Amino acid sequence: MIFLKTEDEIALMRKANLLVGSTLAEIGRAVRPGVTTKQLDKLADTFIRDHGAMPTFLGFPNPYGQPFPASICTSVNGQVVHGIPTDEPLKEGDIVSVDCGALLDGFNGDSCYTFCVGEISEEVRSFLATVKESLYKGIEAACAGHRVGDIGHAVQSHCEAAGYGVVREFVGHGIGREMHEDPMIPNYGRRGNGALLKNGMCIAIEPMITMGSREVMLQPDRWTVCTRDGSVAAHFEHTIAIHGGKPDILSSFDEIEQ
Repeated sequence: MIFLKTEDEIALMRKANLLVGSTLAEIGRAVRPGVTTKQLDKLADTFIRDHGAMPTFLGFPNPYGQPFPASICTSVNGQVVHGIPTDEPLKEGDIVSVDCGALLDGFNGDSCYTFCVGEISEEVRSFLATVKESLYKGIEAACAGHRVGDIGHAVQSHCEAAGYGVVREFVGHGIGREMHEDPMIPNYGRRGNGALLKNGMCIAIEPMITMGSREVMLQPDRWTVCTRDGSVAAHFEHTIAIHGGKPDILSSFDEIEQ
């Protein structure tokens, strides 16, 4: 069931999502060679709680009933999504996608940003730029009267035109009082197909894209998803509301990119 949000609920959603954006900015200031993703996780957990919210991901169950053991997902290089923070230090030239969720005043925020660790290759830098561009192209398509397939088509066509792989097994989603609500928001699709987009819908749009094959595999921890060919992957995500017929971005990368 799709839950349409009121003006007051969208305002609460914005608060939760801006907190997530501030948390990602705090993490971004700490990302450097030698830092571990467990250290980033501790930083995020403390920051979220200090601002009166709860980290949504901590304890969130997967389809196997296993609770996620951390407050953020940290997916390094060939890890696509749901990477578990570890004690392994980040290295010069790595990239790390940090997915973060927070529950504040009864509503969820959800956003992801892929950070560079030190200097990265121009090839990977171009890849990251394309993936982030695809996020905004998907957002531009999220207007009242359009359909979910319009969002997916915008993301897919932009990334595949550059020769990149669009992951099929993991998708965006509706969001509100629950972290995952209807409808699902794939990063691929056909124009004019799928659920009708309406004012009051809040959705998380999150391209998960690879530099090589789109094929992925689940690791033995039953959380971490990696590219099957070992190519690097990137993940960018915003939560938006469809408001006044147009997409209204509730999360923010502004602090991260200052």
